[in-house]
Amino acid sequence: MKFVISKAFLGLILVVIGIVLLLQSKGWIEGSEVFWIIICGVGALLFLVAFISNRSAWWFIIPGVSLLGITLSMVLSEFTSTSDAITGAVLIGSIGLSFFLVYFVQKLHWWAIIPGCVLVTLGIVAALESSASENITGGIFFIGLGLTFALVALLPNPVGKMTWAWIPAAVLLTIAIITLAGAGTVINYIWPVVIVLLGTYFLWRAFRPGPSEH
Repeated sequence: MKFVISKAFLGLILVVIGIVLLLQSKGWIEGSEVFWIIICGVGALLFLVAFISNRSAWWFIIPGVSLLGITLSMVLSEFTSTSDAITGAVLIGSIGLSFFLVYFVQKLHWWAIIPGCVLVTLGIVAALESSASENITGGIFFIGLGLTFALVALLPNPVGKMTWAWIPAAVLLTIAIITLAGAGTVINYIWPVVIVLLGTYFLWRAFRPGPSEH
């Protein structure tokens, strides 16, 4: 059955490519952007359907979601007035999202949290680069990296607790605070947020279900 499905989608993508090439040769489709939007969109659909038909093939998620992000960024760039910073952020963020989905599909792949968080952080920085100072974008970058390792320590995985990840998380978040301190009054908002996050963590530790007592 899976072989039949894969043959059907291979045939579908070839038919779509042939039709698009024919329309472009007739001049009914102007611009190569439309061609690549269709190709990337069909490619994304192909990879995602291949994953749905075989959930153990988790690696299909990465090219599927990434191609979907490429398609969306090209649509925004071609048919809207969206800035290059935002379209770039969509592209980078979609690749990061694909790694997050890999983790949520199979928690054995805890490592996917790291490239996922880093790429999403880079997407946020890319979106803010033209409107924020270097101190703020640099601080956000280090906050993202710090939260990456915090998530590695907090999120469940079959390997066990990754307590070592708290060390790089603390170091990177400290660097983030120092970097943001150069942004003037921004630092006034950082300490309350840090205190709230610490308080939330201790509340979580206090009320989380523990091992049953005998």
